[in-house]
Amino acid sequence: MNQITKAVFTLFFIGYVLSSCTPNNVTIDNSLKTYFDSAKVTGTFALFDNGQGHFTIYNLSRFKDSAYTPASTFKIVNSLIGLQTGRIINEKMIIKWDGIKRWNEDWNKDLSMEEAFKVSAVPYYQEVARRIGKDTMQGWLDSLKYGNHKIGNRVDSFWLDNSLKITSDEQLGLVKKLYFGQLPFNKTTMDIVKKVMVHENNANYILSYKTGWGFKENGNALGWIVGWIEENKHPYFFVLNLEGNHDTNIYAVRQKMLTEILKKLGFLEGKR
Repeated sequence: MNQITKAVFTLFFIGYVLSSCTPNNVTIDNSLKTYFDSAKVTGTFALFDNGQGHFTIYNLSRFKDSAYTPASTFKIVNSLIGLQTGRIINEKMIIKWDGIKRWNEDWNKDLSMEEAFKVSAVPYYQEVARRIGKDTMQGWLDSLKYGNHKIGNRVDSFWLDNSLKITSDEQLGLVKKLYFGQLPFNKTTMDIVKKVMVHENNANYILSYKTGWGFKENGNALGWIVGWIEENKHPYFFVLNLEGNHDTNIYAVRQKMLTEILKKLGFLEGKR
């Protein structure tokens, strides 16, 4: 085996190990159950330490095997496809408000892509999806192997109506590939999406993520937060998936849980 072949094999092997979830690199942390119980929800949380190639997971079966509508976490992929295909020129591109008053006042105005991403504006991204078109969207979902790849009948709502479903494992894998520039998009496209995902950037850490809020077929409320935290220039990738009764305040619950769990695991306080 020559040096080039060895190098290629080594890189392949490292990539394979870091993308695999096996009993040898997983710690099941049932102490995290208390955060779900106190919020009266069920769900899963996983964190991947990229440097050690190690997972910390609560509720492994839900993490690996249960697929749900991605809701607004799909704005990560919708943004990537929109930018790559030119339907979104850049993060400053404005789509005019259609004049329809919706429940979230932050949506009822002209928005740029970065603004729409931050306030999770469904109408903006529905228009982006319509401009992308069903065939192009389907091609990208197939290429990315995103969840079950299913669009269903409507290109502007499939990520909300339970046509498209994805596991927490797949969600974490997607943002890890995005962070390292390993998705089939150009660097500028991925850099823009990574930039708009940043929520906190201070001397101790950079916290980047996208949230999601939807409903299962049985009416239960479903919540997501998927992203990464960097401390000492070292990335840790995480996914929080939870569900509760239809009237659960997902917005408040998921943010509180993420903060509490990350602190429990030693983040957010400059201790890493």
